[in-house]
Amino acid sequence: MRLRILAVTILAAGLTPVALAADSAPWPTSVALGNGVNAGVKGLFQYDLNQFDRDRLPGGSDLFDDAHTWRRQEVNIYVAKKGAFTVNAGYDFQANAWVDNYVAVETGAGRFRLGQFKTPVGWEDGNTSTGDITFLERSLPEQAVHEGRRVGLEWFYQGIPQWLIQVAAFTRHDLNDDAAGATWAGRVVYNPLLAEGEVVHLGVSASRELRDDRSGRVRARPEVGLTPVRLVDTGALAGVDRLDRQGLEAAWIHGPLLLQSEYLALQAVRPQAGEFHGRGYYVSGSWVLTGESRGYKAGSITGVTPGHDWGAVEVAVRYASLDLDDGAVMGGREHDWTVGVNWYLSTHFKLQANYIRAFGDRGNLALDPAIYALRAQLAF
Repeated sequence: MRLRILAVTILAAGLTPVALAADSAPWPTSVALGNGVNAGVKGLFQYDLNQFDRDRLPGGSDLFDDAHTWRRQEVNIYVAKKGAFTVNAGYDFQANAWVDNYVAVETGAGRFRLGQFKTPVGWEDGNTSTGDITFLERSLPEQAVHEGRRVGLEWFYQGIPQWLIQVAAFTRHDLNDDAAGATWAGRVVYNPLLAEGEVVHLGVSASRELRDDRSGRVRARPEVGLTPVRLVDTGALAGVDRLDRQGLEAAWIHGPLLLQSEYLALQAVRPQAGEFHGRGYYVSGSWVLTGESRGYKAGSITGVTPGHDWGAVEVAVRYASLDLDDGAVMGGREHDWTVGVNWYLSTHFKLQANYIRAFGDRGNLALDPAIYALRAQLAF
């Protein structure tokens, strides 16, 4: 009953702006300063509901707690001139954390960006807007392998037809005091087919992080964001000299169809304890029932722009697998099935529903919870 009441509440909140669905133009959240320079505000607000079932432990208690609250309350202030420069300052008031804060300059030799931004290994986490991902949360291997945001310098180049190159170096610090080592990273994307509504994406990425604190930890939530509980977790890895990460990306956009996959791997190099290897992958597909196509820009898949007054509807399915068992490290194994429905009421409002069936096996605990997740999103 509680799930139904909350679902109706979220749905009602999302349906309020239905009358605006036909208006696909950006909201007036920016102002022209002259000479092609604009200043403005961007926002991403997500309210989630997570409910868990089949998570009873042998002692009789439940492993997960149902939850409903804000997932993100991100606000970005920017000043930009198209083709010249961007200055961005962002903060997530829900997480009480700095997000993207950088200065970017575009030249004939590519775009140079200095500040805090996402590291590139992990396609959905590092290179896709949070508001545009198909499911509520990134997949198991994305969570486990992606390093997060760091302070650094990046070179981004698209001067060769059908190719994209990213090279970045990150310092030992970030704006939230979470970093613990310098990182070097790179990514290359090739598009053998690149046209509106017809895209083939092939990518490869890698990074090396030197760990100052000589430690590491690899883990993932069961593809929802309102729980601190993980079914797979290596715990603290001691004596880590460095963390090496690699990723392979592939996608095909064919009109309303999107097929997407990624393989991710991580190695914790520990001279005294032996290397740890973790790996995982996901395969997903989505279909926009109303006929619209996903967008694609600069190596990233973008969202759906509704072509009808009442919006656009998308259905999706994903299989994800993560293996964190290696030698003496028993981090566990998990694979998840996710089925999702997205209703794009306009370019600014989206409602999402996911059903996740997670299958976790770590040590003496094997648990296969069923998860119901809802989200109402406002983005501008």
